[in-house]
Amino acid sequence: MKTVKLSCAHALFKYLIAQKIIIDGEKAPLFPGAFGIYGHGNVACLGQAMEEFKDELPGYRGHHEQNMALTGIGYSRAMRRKQIFIATSSVGPGATNMVTAAAVALSNRLPILFLPGDTFASRFPDPVLQQVENFNSPTTTQNDAFKSVSKYFDRITRPEQILSSLPQAIQVMLDPAECGPATISMSQDVQGEAYDYPEVFFEEKVHEIRRIHPDPRQVESVAREIMQSKQPIIISGGGVLYSEAEDELSDFAKKHNIPVTSTVMGIGCMDKDDPYYISAIGCLGDGSSNSLSKDTDLALAIGTKLSDFTTGSWTNFQNDNFRLASINTSRFDSNKHRASPMISDAKIGLQELSKVLGDWKAPEQWYVRALKEKKEWETYIEKQSGPTNQEIPSYAHAVGAVYRKADKSDIVVTAAGGLVGETVQIWKPKQRNTFETEWGFSCMGYEISGALGIKMAKPNQDVIVFVGDGSYLLHNSDIYSSVIYNKKLIIVVCDNGGHMVINRLQLAKGGKEYLCNLRAANASQLQFVDFEAHAKSMGANAETVKSITDLEAAFERAKKSDKTYVISIETHGYEWLDGTAYWESPTLEIGNSEANKKALQEHMDGKKIQRKGV
Repeated sequence: MKTVKLSCAHALFKYLIAQKIIIDGEKAPLFPGAFGIYGHGNVACLGQAMEEFKDELPGYRGHHEQNMALTGIGYSRAMRRKQIFIATSSVGPGATNMVTAAAVALSNRLPILFLPGDTFASRFPDPVLQQVENFNSPTTTQNDAFKSVSKYFDRITRPEQILSSLPQAIQVMLDPAECGPATISMSQDVQGEAYDYPEVFFEEKVHEIRRIHPDPRQVESVAREIMQSKQPIIISGGGVLYSEAEDELSDFAKKHNIPVTSTVMGIGCMDKDDPYYISAIGCLGDGSSNSLSKDTDLALAIGTKLSDFTTGSWTNFQNDNFRLASINTSRFDSNKHRASPMISDAKIGLQELSKVLGDWKAPEQWYVRALKEKKEWETYIEKQSGPTNQEIPSYAHAVGAVYRKADKSDIVVTAAGGLVGETVQIWKPKQRNTFETEWGFSCMGYEISGALGIKMAKPNQDVIVFVGDGSYLLHNSDIYSSVIYNKKLIIVVCDNGGHMVINRLQLAKGGKEYLCNLRAANASQLQFVDFEAHAKSMGANAETVKSITDLEAAFERAKKSDKTYVISIETHGYEWLDGTAYWESPTLEIGNSEANKKALQEHMDGKKIQRKGV
């Protein structure tokens, strides 16, 4: 067998570059780029290898380890998990900064390859700078923190270990059932060690994401459940998008006359004009979908993990005859809450299920009711988000203004806080695949960083970011990244003076305003941030507006801008769209006020209608 002597770092990147994938019939790199922030744990070896391979694997300078990884995650989501970004950091705080991003990827079932530096395998320079010593286990390093938030983890302590580790990591990241982040922890000294690698290891390999076909018996079982129903709904999740099953979903709903709701991650699988798309469901969803869910006797969940926010903490399904059926690539997700499972790719699963259902249709009166509910709620939303002369506009007013002016191809991004709920209800996609919110981990700071990755994946579409002042202050350095890498974003900063949606929850649970609201933050020299000046300092165009009319005009200027444009607007901290689903959150059983007692009563009322796991 022919071999070639390479350092471990060079061999690693040479292998990754050789991995390809088919996208739209064309061969493309599986790893289109790498983000790096260098320190002593990765600059000398991994860093040099990256520089030498830069023509084949583009490198990008990060400004915060968490942020750069979030950008890679956003890219992967926009590419529907067909391409995987790399994120490398030094040993120590750089590595631990990426742990949060790994949790985002794990929660959202998205692939990214982490290459953190690690302590010396030799243990001779011990403790090395930035090393956290474990007094009971010298094998434990800070990178062990990745284990709980990685689908695959390995620590490389010999150069030949990558021969088995890298292929396994890639298979996990491309597996639709197991998809998530992989972490290859690279001991600093081993990165530079040489080994005679087999030349065949570096031969080009073309990957294709497998489609899981269902067991015919499971198809028959789910079909029986559906045909016994009289008021079925579909809950479409992110798996519909990753499977590229949008056409199949639309055709299935039409053929069988079933209204479609979506999870937050599933928004965009149908456009607003599809006659069978009703709205999002759950705690952030519309009253229309949540009204249907209360009476439905069967929910067909497709490509969703059925998170707490989707199910209204399992209070949304109140029909005594309710049954759940699930199409999912993951055994874990498909079996939740005694569902009739169908372990399958969404596209293939819907095709096979439709064949068995034949000409069966749900009753027309159920579909008529769904359309009526949809129209009524849309009327409410249009009123709440429409033009206004209100002195301090609400989140809804701000989102509505931008929505009215946005092109149908514009992609909207948000992630945490109150903006998600308002955006979910107002921003009905004008075309498919234009809604890219992170709501698996609800990570503050994802908004701008994730949007940068989405822009990198979709350079010909405008990417609009809604971010609150709290998330902006947490992570904003990718405004600078977007400028220097010429990846224009339109960023709308809704400044309501603090973490006001959590302030809302604080008040709703009977507490008093404390720390969430900036005005209640015990700050003796309180002042508010000039977001316009801050954004300009990083090279972006920026302006501050006072009214919705001014916001609309500013957005039009932003559309014409040749670089990232930030618009800051003061928004109301206490005005929100109606919530139409219960959400179980901690509540004091022994309260100190009448407000506490009221909150406890509301909590217990919700618990009474909660489905107990079945």
